[in-house]
Amino acid sequence: MALSIKPIGDRVVVEAAPAEEKTASGLYIPDTAKEKPSQGKVVAVGTGKVDEPLTVQVGDNVLYGKYAGTEITVEGKEYLIMREADIYAVI
Repeated sequence: MALSIKPIGDRVVVEAAPAEEKTASGLYIPDTAKEKPSQGKVVAVGTGKVDEPLTVQVGDNVLYGKYAGTEITVEGKEYLIMREADIYAVI
């Protein structure tokens, strides 16, 4: 399914990975204590800048800053729209 929005410039749209439900030792984490995820999957990319093409592509799993991007809701799903500079690494 294609996303109905197309980011412009050096912006990308990321679908955040779900927050961890339990710790490595098996303890369940309550909703109020869950940390905002810092990784996700790129679902749409802009055209980039004239002198700087984008290095991420649709389908890449990426790590980004904890407070990076702006939360948006499209067709009932939550996404983050951010600059490519807010992405730290492709995993």
